[in-house]
Amino acid sequence: MSFQGAEASLSGLPLRAVPAVVLDTETTGLDVVHDHVIEIGGVRLSGGRIAEGDTHSVLVNPGIPIPGDSTAIHGITDADVASAASFDDAMAGFVDWAGPSVVIGYSIGFDLAILKAEHERNGLDWQTPRSLDVRHLLHLVGANLPSQSLETVAGWLGLATNNRHRALGDAILTAEIFLALVPKLAEAGVTTLAQAERACRALTERLDEEARAGWQGFDQLGQAVAPSVAEYARVDSFPYRHKVADLMNSPPLTIAGDAPLQEALGVMAGKKVSSLFLPPRADATAEDGWGIITERDVLRAVDALGGAALQWPVAEFAARPLVTIKAEEFVYRALARMSGGGFRHLGVTDAEGALVGALSARDLLRQRASDAVSLGDCIEQAETAAELGRIWADLTVVARALVHEDVDSRDVAAIVSRELRALTRRACEFAEAELEASEMGPAPLPYAMMVLGSGGRGESLLAMDQDNAIVFAGDDAASAAERNGRDVDPWFAALGQRTADILNDAGVCYCKGGVMAANAEWRMDLAGWRDTVGTWITRSKPEDMLNCDIFFDAVPVHGASELAERLHEEALEAAKGSRSFLRLLALKSGQLEAPVGWFGRLKLDHGRVDLKKGGIMPIFSAARVIALQHGIAKRSTPERLEAARSLDLVPARTIDNLIEAHRILLDLILRQQLRDIDQGLPLSNRVAPGELTAFQRQEMRWALDQVPAIADLLGIPAFA
Repeated sequence: MSFQGAEASLSGLPLRAVPAVVLDTETTGLDVVHDHVIEIGGVRLSGGRIAEGDTHSVLVNPGIPIPGDSTAIHGITDADVASAASFDDAMAGFVDWAGPSVVIGYSIGFDLAILKAEHERNGLDWQTPRSLDVRHLLHLVGANLPSQSLETVAGWLGLATNNRHRALGDAILTAEIFLALVPKLAEAGVTTLAQAERACRALTERLDEEARAGWQGFDQLGQAVAPSVAEYARVDSFPYRHKVADLMNSPPLTIAGDAPLQEALGVMAGKKVSSLFLPPRADATAEDGWGIITERDVLRAVDALGGAALQWPVAEFAARPLVTIKAEEFVYRALARMSGGGFRHLGVTDAEGALVGALSARDLLRQRASDAVSLGDCIEQAETAAELGRIWADLTVVARALVHEDVDSRDVAAIVSRELRALTRRACEFAEAELEASEMGPAPLPYAMMVLGSGGRGESLLAMDQDNAIVFAGDDAASAAERNGRDVDPWFAALGQRTADILNDAGVCYCKGGVMAANAEWRMDLAGWRDTVGTWITRSKPEDMLNCDIFFDAVPVHGASELAERLHEEALEAAKGSRSFLRLLALKSGQLEAPVGWFGRLKLDHGRVDLKKGGIMPIFSAARVIALQHGIAKRSTPERLEAARSLDLVPARTIDNLIEAHRILLDLILRQQLRDIDQGLPLSNRVAPGELTAFQRQEMRWALDQVPAIADLLGIPAFA
């Protein structure tokens, strides 16, 4: 039995999050053709850690004598393996344990070559696993060591060496070395599995040397199972296309808590619904809130108390608090919440938290919940930063499947943004819990973590980085008294930095422009933010314009959201009242360099054109300016442009063309990112025209030709 193939969707995973087993073998010698395996050992990596107790070790009867010089190294004698398993049985057990994991090893080409020879010798089919060689990775970080032995490398990294020259002991040490190299690789720009594979394939001199020694060639390593039709088909696109508001029953049906159960049963039967909501009690705490009574609750009550239960008040059998979901959430999130919590009913709330509808499992019956749950529940169930990184495998699969079904790229971007916000929230929760458990203690003041920029607008694709900020209480006498002269910024600085580190480990890279709550300029109390925004608006320097671009799309994701909403409303009002600021913002939106040069030729850099800088950015910047000028509360670019239609600033057709151009450019970037993930290339917003079909190139040129129309929309001179 040979290795199982790892999924192609793992390509974009951060190295720390890759599901892997670390393999090592002991053999009768170093001849990959004639020597035999005498021991196989492995340890599993899960969530960026060595999985405690999840190891595999088996001796193998080689069928030939073990030379004395080999025994002198590993200590395994002929007597030790006399009654050991045959190779085919030992390999079958290892493969069952390993599953479809990436295989990691130190000089793994040797291990795979000798395992392949054993397969051929025993008449077994061979499949090369997707794998990484830690020795190759070591070369990528430029370690100039006198020797590349495990002992030397371990000493360089400050790791202890135990149980050397036995398969399991060496596998564990290799796993520790791999985990220690991950941050060093990140500094070298190698963060994902596919990027590591690509970088290793470039080590041609080393690979040629290994090939001459008969090791398993690297051209066969790192080859994942190609995406199958089944992988595309396993995602039902409906939950990712539609919002809860599309399916909910509204208005919600309620019943008083003191009404008899029989009355509730009559209402449910008459209205053909399976649940009713109970308003909050007069003396209810915030934790109590709304309640719910379902048909199953009625059945359980009658079963326990008989017919007399029908005269009891509904409140005796209702569940509190009501589990809710926002109307603007995608359906896949509702599926995940129901499945993960074992619920069959959810209350639906609007953006302000008011109950506006009901959603039941019956409403979702036509949906396949299992596919949506993997993405919807992953973040909430994660317990480590590395486990958060596993979301990218699911996210990439979903994005690829939806693109395969020609789902609107704006819907895909909204899903990616939703998960980015969820990742930021969960990272902040982790960071807050760590601080509470440390000497720093709990948060000194109420605060809100915000996601800015494209993540706030709902337009992030797969090449995302961190754009976040913190606002904490500090604008009135109450908060000043609570602070009582204390310097609270160190706590929030630690929170911002730890959140940034967790996100980076999960695959959401540090913001190159420093727009993170870890930096003081993106971490202030409410009064400080007021002053800062006021300075941006009145001073209006170039860097202020950039900060405004990011800030005005802010969305709270964790903590006291009312602080963030209050700040956002005040900032919008201040911006709307400054005509000079809005004029400068409009001019900035029209000063971006178009990617089309003389004679209509594309301006290429290394064969690529930046469709964000010269296409999408002018469009979303212009839409934001219009929203600020006219008090449009919408956040997404298409919604802002749609709202601008009624203003008669330009012909309706111009608006339609800009909305369509925005969609086309997003789609081209998303498809390029999916190709780059598979090829191990760093993700960006740059597209290679040479990789597009003739129709896609035609669409791209048409979309870019629409961008100059933003000058008319903003009432500014046309830009080049």
